[in-house]
Amino acid sequence: MSRILRPGLALPLVAVFAIAPVAATTPAGQTSAGLPAARTIIDRHIKEIGGRAVILAQTSTHATGTVSLPAAGLTGKLEAFHAKPDKFVQRMSLPGIGNIEEGFDGKVGWSISPLTGPTLLDGKQLEQRKFDADFFEDLKASDRYASITTVEKTTFEGRPVYKIRLLKKAGDEDLELYDSETGLKVGAISTRDSPMGPMQSTTAWSDYRKFGSLLQPATTKVSVMSTQMILSITGVEYGTVDPSVFTVPAQIKALVK
Repeated sequence: MSRILRPGLALPLVAVFAIAPVAATTPAGQTSAGLPAARTIIDRHIKEIGGRAVILAQTSTHATGTVSLPAAGLTGKLEAFHAKPDKFVQRMSLPGIGNIEEGFDGKVGWSISPLTGPTLLDGKQLEQRKFDADFFEDLKASDRYASITTVEKTTFEGRPVYKIRLLKKAGDEDLELYDSETGLKVGAISTRDSPMGPMQSTTAWSDYRKFGSLLQPATTKVSVMSTQMILSITGVEYGTVDPSVFTVPAQIKALVK
């Protein structure tokens, strides 16, 4: 929940500007002797951003900011709504492209774009959307994973980090990177299905700021191959989201059988 914007939710837009799909290449890895346990690393991050009790006290978030595609020279508006347990709507508006929306109401996953039209998610894409929409995802509840292990200590974006492997019960896996000095989560490597096939993305979180009672990354950079999208958060409100925000749009309802 501390990451207002997540790699799995931002991938559909940046994937449109990528040249071709890339197969999953995330290494499995094993925890090396002398490294801290993954749970210890995760719990430190939770403490640094405000603590488990503060996170669990939240019911919804409404974030506003900007989205940019540097290679295309485009910058537009960004708005994201999340509510527990797993509802979200994300809206982007880019000049020359138009409005792009995606969401999940707890059952139905969808997207609407001038580039693809209204799209209803199913199969693995829907499963991944539901997983990524978990409001309390940063707590890393044990019942969501088959295993969580520390892989190695390495560097990411010029910083020393611990790399953690998160193996899901469905068999997929993500890698997450936590700054070994600050304790904050600073990156992730993940693969999600898309209309172009499996797409691997690298996400970097930075510029942590206090929004309300929680520390949040104000800048999210999502990279797919040579394409990068930058999401910048300027404001976050807690507990103000109207449930009607998550109502499935009429264009999507027409596709639901």
